[in-house]
Amino acid sequence: MKSRVNTIQLLRSNMLNVIGCCMVLVLYNCKNSKGLQTGYLVNNEIGNLSHEALLDRVQKQTFKYFWDFAEPNSGMARERSQKDAFEGESLNIVTSGGSGFGIACLPIAVERRWITRTQALHHLQKILGFLERAETYHGAFSHWYFGDTAQTRHFSDLDDGGDIVETAFLMQGLLINRQYFNGNNINEKDIRDRITKLWEAVEWDWYTRGEKAITWHWSPKHSFGINLKVSGWNEALVVYVLAAASPTHAIDRETYHNGWARNAQMKNDKSYYSHKLPLGEDYGGPLFLSHYSFIGLNPKGLKDQYVDDYFKQNRNHSLINYEYCKDNPKGYKGYSDKCWGLTASDNHKGYSAHSPTNDLGIITPTAALSSYPYTPEASGKALRYFYNNLKEKLWGDYGFYDAFSEHHNWVSDGYIAIDQGPIIAMIENYRTGLLWTLFMQDEEVKKGLKKLGFSSPFL
Repeated sequence: MKSRVNTIQLLRSNMLNVIGCCMVLVLYNCKNSKGLQTGYLVNNEIGNLSHEALLDRVQKQTFKYFWDFAEPNSGMARERSQKDAFEGESLNIVTSGGSGFGIACLPIAVERRWITRTQALHHLQKILGFLERAETYHGAFSHWYFGDTAQTRHFSDLDDGGDIVETAFLMQGLLINRQYFNGNNINEKDIRDRITKLWEAVEWDWYTRGEKAITWHWSPKHSFGINLKVSGWNEALVVYVLAAASPTHAIDRETYHNGWARNAQMKNDKSYYSHKLPLGEDYGGPLFLSHYSFIGLNPKGLKDQYVDDYFKQNRNHSLINYEYCKDNPKGYKGYSDKCWGLTASDNHKGYSAHSPTNDLGIITPTAALSSYPYTPEASGKALRYFYNNLKEKLWGDYGFYDAFSEHHNWVSDGYIAIDQGPIIAMIENYRTGLLWTLFMQDEEVKKGLKKLGFSSPFL
């Protein structure tokens, strides 16, 4: 298992090297409001379920990973579901970033009446209690913790301290909840105050090391030994947005342009399958790059000096991935316009960041399903195929299993938190824009975006 963790770290490092080192309720209910114009699929039945009913089922079933399967001591999301993973420690290993995605989905669960508002508050109180006693590193959280002790569990040999990217995914989810739980009662005020304290403790500026770039990891034992810059284009745009938004430890605008954008070196501007890709590696890379930062960050009309519309960036990335699977240049069994989606996930030999340039014949349901806001028609085809044609093998207690390959006659035997969370969140952003609305209403987030030179209809 140690080699698997090192493989994940190497994949993350290699990806960054390749791409440059790699009212609330009113808006919620107003489906025709500005910014939510993705459209609904014209499809009355999927099997015996309407399209809307199937979306309900998939979101609700997937949410069980973060509710029924939450680690009981902490309320946090377990990294993965296989009991024998990580030398048998799996059920006690919780993830910061994956928990952030699950936390972001609590307002969805309340609004769709899977749980009550009171239940969500109690769950969040348990999580906050865990985070308040967890080891932190200049305010940043580590990638993994033990759920029973709140002590850091190393992610790799040198990665046993703060992970600023995982911390950003966690803070994204917490800030969504700070905005959602806006009541004047003592419990909701307490939740907001506790989230604010955790948020203001993160020393984003310290992770720059006095340079004009953010460094991914820091360890008390190994310092900045991994020496990996958070540089774009990859999944970590929200790191720089939150770092600029911090009321206590903010970065400046130059750090964004030099560290993240690499002074425009993250630009691509080439076309693949007739779709122009403004940013990133050839063919766009794995699809999680268009999901993780956009759980809360609304890409519609979002622009800066590098991209005219981040929604188009993410849409074209998704369409390139779709067209590649449809074209199927390697001739894998099962690939089609109905069966597509390449992203980081388990595979028949281990784990890899699957993409058109790293295609191992593995389809990962989160890739197409979390792209719903960008490609509703193509994602709808994939949903129908996964559910109608593969349900017997692919559907389990917490929704669709992590990945599968018809070519290799293989289906994953479990789930991974960072793959499950975006399914719930991004389908909701397609349907109602709830999480986009909440996050973009945060006044500190707005100030951070403006500080970095972004404009948006929602600022």
